[in-house]
Amino acid sequence: MNDAFVTFEKVRKTYDGRTLVVSDLDLEIAKGEFLTMLGPSGSGKTTCLMMLAGFEHPTAGRITLAGRPIDGVPPHKRDIGVVFQNYALFPHMTVLENVAFPLDVRKLSAAETEQRARAALGMVHLQHLADRKPGQLSGGQQQRVALARALVFEPVLILMDEPLGALDKQLREAMQYEIKHLHERLGVTIVYVTHDQGEALTMSNRVAVFNEGRIQQLSTPKELYEHPQNAFVASFIGENNAVHGTLKSVAGNAGEVETPAGLLRCDLLGDRSPGARKLVSIRPERVHIAAAGATYPNVMPARVEEVIYHGDHLRLRLATMGSSDFIAKVPNAESSREFVAGQELRIGFNISDCLALDAPAR
Repeated sequence: MNDAFVTFEKVRKTYDGRTLVVSDLDLEIAKGEFLTMLGPSGSGKTTCLMMLAGFEHPTAGRITLAGRPIDGVPPHKRDIGVVFQNYALFPHMTVLENVAFPLDVRKLSAAETEQRARAALGMVHLQHLADRKPGQLSGGQQQRVALARALVFEPVLILMDEPLGALDKQLREAMQYEIKHLHERLGVTIVYVTHDQGEALTMSNRVAVFNEGRIQQLSTPKELYEHPQNAFVASFIGENNAVHGTLKSVAGNAGEVETPAGLLRCDLLGDRSPGARKLVSIRPERVHIAAAGATYPNVMPARVEEVIYHGDHLRLRLATMGSSDFIAKVPNAESSREFVAGQELRIGFNISDCLALDAPAR
């Protein structure tokens, strides 16, 4: 990336001298980008954020911001705003005083401090609550105050560490859109850490999927979901049916994989050697209930184990291909059929609806 604003160059982090929490990380983030570091607990994503903020130091490698190394720069001099999950608001201060605090530390005049603090509250639609104390606010309002405080001194970069983790589902989703739209309006660079895949897909320009201290894939949300590069990403991003098998033959970008239910014709990624162990990834929404006479490259018998109503779709748990937990999502608007437990049916999917990846080592 030619316009890299933040770079990690061969960055390593270990706490005990033996186990690498972050392993040889190379990452470039563009100015104005919203990049999310996504992964399970212990994958190294938060450690990367803390090193960028200056609260942790790399064991090896270099981090630069706007072309300048920042490894020796203390946190308060990096011109970075940070938002944490626990808000970290001062309970004895008003909302306005909390937001103004970074400006007080920077010795701005009282008039400019108040003007900028009120403007920051306006960005998050909380100017009417300026005189309240944090304890008088809801969780979502407190999070918006923390966001205003991170924005008020006009930092070059904002870091967010699981900022919505303490909110209920409906409020969390509303805040996702609010932060996304705020980023679009301001154009500030944001690095966001979460373990919530839906959050990452909703908000980000690009997502870096972490596991065991390494980036498994760095792509746009659509590319991650539609074209995972390995079995970990396929299983971690979105819901996924995983079918184990052995590669039998290759034709162009497709291959035939022998599974417990017979041959599957799939898009192929990774090892193309006959006999290679494969994990076939099939998204539940790509599974079609095959009507009589329907033709698909892949058709399998299945038995309905459970039917769950989800409003806009039915979730069918099926017994097929050696599993009793194979999931199909059937849009209600596209099907007038009734499904009941014990029902025998056929499922079908296209070559492009299933992806044969290298199976993880056992």
